[in-house]
Amino acid sequence: MPTWYFEKDCDLKDFKASMADTKSTAPRPELCAQIDQDIPIYECHDLTKKIETEAYRSELMQEWSNVLQKGAGIVVLKGCFPDTGLLDETSALFDKIMELEKAAGLSAGDHFGAAGANDRIWNALEKMCRHDPDLFVRYYSNVLVALICETWLGPNYQMTSQTNLVRPGSAGQSGHRDYHLGFQTPEEASFYPATAHHFSPFLTLQGAIAHCDMSIETGPTRYLPFSQTYPPGYIACNLPEFKAYFEDNFTQLALKKGDAVFFNPAVMHGAGENRTQDVDRLANLLQISSAMGRPIEAVNRVAMCEAAYPVLLSKWQRREISEENVVATVGACAEGYPFPTNLDLDPPIGGLVPKSQADIMLAAVERGLKQESFVRELRDHANRRQP
Repeated sequence: MPTWYFEKDCDLKDFKASMADTKSTAPRPELCAQIDQDIPIYECHDLTKKIETEAYRSELMQEWSNVLQKGAGIVVLKGCFPDTGLLDETSALFDKIMELEKAAGLSAGDHFGAAGANDRIWNALEKMCRHDPDLFVRYYSNVLVALICETWLGPNYQMTSQTNLVRPGSAGQSGHRDYHLGFQTPEEASFYPATAHHFSPFLTLQGAIAHCDMSIETGPTRYLPFSQTYPPGYIACNLPEFKAYFEDNFTQLALKKGDAVFFNPAVMHGAGENRTQDVDRLANLLQISSAMGRPIEAVNRVAMCEAAYPVLLSKWQRREISEENVVATVGACAEGYPFPTNLDLDPPIGGLVPKSQADIMLAAVERGLKQESFVRELRDHANRRQP
């Protein structure tokens, strides 16, 4: 393996050969309902009960890990959000937030598409939680979303989300890789050693939840399956011949409202063109970070925890949600990793690490702590972590 990658190391023939080799050696998914254009599709109504069995859960996580790392790099969860009424409520909230931000003169651009053509909500995670914590808890208590996040990133992952509304006639995005190194120019990426190019995909999981039916004409995300294994791909995907190859060879799957897709951020991809006359394509884009990486957005998780806690506690005490739902919600809301912290004020007591924000929140739910007491503990914990 070279120490660094440069543009001169990028060869389209090698890229094609790498994808062909990955496809030929990839373990075949056995637990999916079908494989469409090399992408495994899982029926979530079948999975929800099956993952209660530890053996099946482990087998499914192993299969997902293989697909994301050694296979197509993309997983579709069909019917991941079966309650489409919940999605309609969430979409209505997103519309409200977009209108409020427009009225305030805020403008949201796009990383890989033309600015101003569509509508986007940055940090939709926190905004949703603070506008409607009950809706947030119902939405993010999804155990299958939590499971695939943990599959790729391990525990204590950091959830962020950006809502994207693509209007009729809007052009597609250029083919690209994603955060971290996907947000570098070829020259900037070449300063990072090859080892950074190899570990970057393991720091992030990309996801999208369809908030409407997405026919091919609406322009759902286009993918180049198996492209994540090409070593200098973060540089290559910016080069004209690779972008042209993407445009000629991408795969595109229609989605139904409630479907979700998750993929390795090193898969070359880009949103498609909305060729309809009257369909606004709405998706909640999830970018989930490893506990050991830096998330793309600054999120006020103290404020989120304070907003979500009374709803979460009430639902738990009335047995409206399961323990797994509680854990999934806290995973989307609270900071699960105990570092960085101020070890003078927040030393590890009785273990190797101090308590995390998620530890505080989960323990409070278990103890039935009242809101005032929880807020006091939460803020004391936050203050101890300051330099």
